[in-house]
Order: sequence, then structure tokens, then C-alpha cells
Amino acid sequence: MPNRLANETSPYLLQHAGNPVDWYPWGDEAFEKARSEDKPILLSVGYSSCHWCHVMAHESFEDRTTAALMNDYFVNIKVDREERPDVDSVYMTAVQALTGSGGWPMTVFLTPSGRPFYAGTYFPPDDGHGRPGFGRLLSFLHEKWISAREEVLSSAETISHHLKLAAERVPGPGEAPSHQTANRAVELFGEAFDMEWGGFGAAPKFPSPSNLAFLLSVHAREKESEVGQSALDMVVHTLRAMATGGMYDQLGGGFSRYSVDGEWMVPHFEKMLYDNAQLARVYLNAYQVTKDEGFARIVRETLDFLLEEMRDDEGGFYAALDADSEGIEGKYYVWTAEEIREVAGDDAQLVLAWYGVTRDGNFRDPHNPELVGRNVLSARANLEDLVMRFSVPPETVLERVEAAAEAMLAVRAKRVPPALDDKVLTSWNGLAMAAFAEAGRVLGEVRYQVAAAELAAFIRSSAWREGRLSHTWKAGQAKVEGMLDDYCFVGLGLVELFKLTGDMALLEWARELWEAVLSRFRDVEGGGFFETPADSEPLLLRQKAFFDAATPSGNGAAALLGLWLGRYYGRNDWELQAEEVAGQVADHLLRAVAGFGTILQVIEFLAAPGRELVIVGPPERRVAFEDAAATRFLPWTAIAPTADADGLPMFEGREPSGDAALAYVCENMMCLMPARTPEELVALLG
Repeated sequence: MPNRLANETSPYLLQHAGNPVDWYPWGDEAFEKARSEDKPILLSVGYSSCHWCHVMAHESFEDRTTAALMNDYFVNIKVDREERPDVDSVYMTAVQALTGSGGWPMTVFLTPSGRPFYAGTYFPPDDGHGRPGFGRLLSFLHEKWISAREEVLSSAETISHHLKLAAERVPGPGEAPSHQTANRAVELFGEAFDMEWGGFGAAPKFPSPSNLAFLLSVHAREKESEVGQSALDMVVHTLRAMATGGMYDQLGGGFSRYSVDGEWMVPHFEKMLYDNAQLARVYLNAYQVTKDEGFARIVRETLDFLLEEMRDDEGGFYAALDADSEGIEGKYYVWTAEEIREVAGDDAQLVLAWYGVTRDGNFRDPHNPELVGRNVLSARANLEDLVMRFSVPPETVLERVEAAAEAMLAVRAKRVPPALDDKVLTSWNGLAMAAFAEAGRVLGEVRYQVAAAELAAFIRSSAWREGRLSHTWKAGQAKVEGMLDDYCFVGLGLVELFKLTGDMALLEWARELWEAVLSRFRDVEGGGFFETPADSEPLLLRQKAFFDAATPSGNGAAALLGLWLGRYYGRNDWELQAEEVAGQVADHLLRAVAGFGTILQVIEFLAAPGRELVIVGPPERRVAFEDAAATRFLPWTAIAPTADADGLPMFEGREPSGDAALAYVCENMMCLMPARTPEELVALLG
């Protein structure tokens, strides 16, 4: 019989609905049962595309003997970390404090009041990997709960007290860092930079789009200087290495979560909406800077992948594709040499060489050693070498590879696909909105423009009620109170969509979201912004995120939103909120630059000249000016296309001239003569 999780909408929770474990979703019912039966709580947190979550589920949660121990000794709560990032954040802090590291699956043992007393991540069924067997651990903690209750409760109280002190120990407001801090950050990134393969540090390697975006913005300021060129070189080298390695899906487009090696070759195969949305923008901005058509190709392939495989019929985008297929990580994506020979026919040797495929293979699954000879595809072959080796011109090589890729993609489509996590997360969709809107503006692709507009309409109709956002949506049901990331990421997406359309209703909605952030998330006494609203469900901790995870930090995103809207609406007080955020971490930035990419962008924005670009006139006349502006990477320019010059301070006195379009460029409250041709606008932009 299915357990209580069968009534949930989260795909991850539904994966566990058939477990013999008596799972509860997070909520009052579980805590009340723990209190009434005097049992501790076993909190298990994971997400649908997490490989090791699947492993522990198969080994322990599907095992009746283990489930019986769990049911007898504990009240068991299962949480989808993507659906409840607030719960995940609180107890991940506890795991990291108790063990020195964290990750998923996350396993935390709590008192009935929610205080942690023991924590870890994955536990094997039997002793191994330096960890106790899960069954033995369950019995041990049960015995402690019965025989040493006061010791357990005292420990839980002490742990909770220290966690609360740490959460409250955010520095007070200080002076916002300057360009000098940002330049020093570039030097520190350079010290960690992998000169051979790009990226920062050793394996495993994560794409870190916030850091790459920061480096691009430094180059925009310091084009001719050594620091600016160094920043650009690191970005370009990293983007090319990622795009040609196995972390990028060479057949279907889109990026996997991270690379398990230092060469971006063998990925952890899950594909996340947030990675692909953020990376698409970094590649797009790199295209604006370098004019490298290869970067534009990656943008199109990545966004097309999202449109084809990750989009809900109503306009939202799903959360993730699993790493596993048929219980084996990466099986859907890898190839043997023989499989490619069958598809490519006479061109097999050329195709094998192009994709770096060998008989022995480059992919090993430690859990399935019989799967030998599998290859993750790459695209690092030297075209000139292939031209000489196969005695065909370059265009022929590319044509044959493209034909083979289409045939291989058709064959792959017949395999058992990875599972799809089809919930729609508001925050991640805000990131997607920004990516599609900016790509629609820069590349002029109508399908991206339409996707961004439809996504905004979907969020407004499905996740926005009475001035509040919901965090997640699935099958017509919106759930979970919106959090800081939801408001800020959607707000930033709306700003990008406004730059594309000039629709003031979009900017007004972004302003409404920002004002909700100020009223419901801001720490008036200590500065900065909490992850959860003031009137939300009380948890053990109410935390503030300054450090980037896989997505921008909540405080960094809030600061960026305040800056954009402050520039558009002429509100210096909103810009002061961004200064406050940057000032709070000023003493920490250079100790861990890799975790502060978003706030480093805030510093660049704060120090950048207050620049505005207003394009007025009928849409059909404006388009040439908008296209000209889109060729330039202008990271901190407030772009405002409009037909009637009404609604913002920057529009005052900037009326269209009959049927003609005009472009006004202003910087630091000083305006130049309006540009009457796209060529004049390009000259003004510099």
C-alpha cells in the first residue's frame, strides 16, 4: 500500500510513496505524532535527480527490515529540498556544523521539537566507507533515546543554541567595497584558475556561472587593462572547454550539473534548469564580447533543449532531468564504438574520431563494472587533423558529423530516458525568464522572446496571488510560501523582459516584488535579507544567504534587483540596500571569492557609472536601434525602449520625433545629443 507521500505533488516524494517506510511529508501532523508517541524524528532530505538519494532509497528505504526499524523507532519525514529549500537550508547548516561537510541525501535525527542531535548524509546498509551501517545506526540512536534521554536532549539544545548564535553572527553594515576589491578578486580567481582546462580548482568542477558573469563584467569596465584581459581570458577558456567536453550534451544540447574530473569530460549527468538558464546567459554575454559564433550556437542549443525537453504545456519549465536511466547513471547518454559504427556506417571512423570515442571507453560506473567500453561524447578533435586524415575538406567533415549526430540523436531517443522532475519552481523559472528574454533581445530569436513572455504570464497566473508568490507549482496546484529567491529571481527576469519589450506593466510588477522583499524579508535591525518572509512558518533558524550555491545568493540577488529598480525609478534609497548587502560581507569577500560571485557583481554595479539608454518611437522604427544596442555587452546599463516616453523619470523630456525613433544615452546625470541612426548610437555607446 502506498504511504502518505502518495498524496503529494513533488516527484521526489512520489518516488518514495511505495516504500514500506511510514513516511510523512513535512508538517504539523508528523511533529504532533512524534510528541504524542514520544519518538524522535528521522528527517530525510533529497531531490529527484540525486543519484545517491536513489542508492540509499534502494538499499534502505525499500528494504522491509530497515523500514521496520524506522517505523518502530522514529517518526519519518521525507522532504524534497527543491520544494522546501528553507527546511533544507536549516538542517544542512546543522549537518555541516556536526560533520564538517554536507550533501544529499541528508539524514538528520531530531527531537520532537525539531532540534537536531545527530546528522549525516548517505549511510550504507552495512558498515563501510567509514560510515556505520544504517540499520545499526538506527538501533544505536533508539537505544540512546531510551537510555540516555537527558544526554540526547541536552546535546540537541546545545547544538540548536550554537546554530542560532551562528545565524545571528552576520556582520553589521560596513562600507561597500570598491573596484579595487573587485580587481583583487580577479587576481585571486587567477590563482585558482586551471590554465589547461579552465575553471577553478580541482575535480569535481562546477560551472559557477555567477563567477564567470562577474569576470565578464570586470572586462566590460577594464577592456584595455591587464586585469580586464585576464578576466576575459579565464571566461573564454572555461566556456570553450566546457562546451567541447562531455559535461555538455554534444547531441541534444544542455549542460549536466558538474564534471567529476578536472577536464569537463565525465559529468554527473543530471540536467538542472538553473544551470542551463544561467550558463545560457554567460555564453550569450561572451558572444556579445567576442563575436564568437560558437558561443551563440551553445546558447541556441541550450535554450532549444529547455524548450523541447523541459517545458510545461502552460509555459513554465520543469526542474530537472535525472542522472540515471534504468538505474544506471548516464546510461542514456553514453555510447560504445560499435553502437556508433552501426549508426554512422561508412563515416564511422570519422565520427568516432570527432567525438573522441574509443573501444575501451572513457566512462566507468563503479556500481556496474560490466558496463565497459562506454564513452561520454566530446568535441575536441582538431578539424585540420581530420581534414588531413580523411582527405576531405572541412565543410565535408562538419556535414558528415552533423548528419551522424542527427541519426545518433534519433537512436538515443528510443532508449529509456532519464526521469523528469516535472514540478515548476518559481525561482528557477525566474532565472529561465531572464535567459530567454536576454537571448531574444540579443539574438533576435522570436521563439525565445515568446517563451519569455509566456513564462511571465504563466508565473503571474499560476504562482501570484494577492501580492504573494508561491514557490512551486505542479498539475495546476501552487504550493509553499514564496521565498526570497522566488521574489528576486522573478523580479530580475522581469527587468530583462522589460529591456526586450518596454512594457511598463512588467517593470511595475518587478517593483511590486521588490517592495514585498523590503516589507517581508528585510532585517531592519541587522541589515540584509532573510531567506523566508517574516510571517512564514517558524523554523529552527531564520537564515540569510550571502554565499552563492548553485544559484545566486538571496542577498546578492536582492541587491541586484534593488539596484536595477533604483536606477529605473530614480530611487537612491533602493540602491542603498545594495550597498548595505555588499558592506555586510566586505571583510569576507577576498577570503572566499569563489562563493561571492553575485555580490561581486553587485560591487561592479555599484561602482559603475549610472548609465541609461532610452530608445523612443514606434516599435518598427526602434528595432534597428535596439538591434544595434544588443550587439554590445552593457552589463549595468538601464535599457528602456518605449513608444510614448511615459512612466519613468528617465523618459521625461524624451518624446518621439514624429514617426522617427531616437536613442538617448546618459551617464552620471549627463546626457549626450540623441542618436538619430543606429550607427550614431553605436558610436555613443563606445
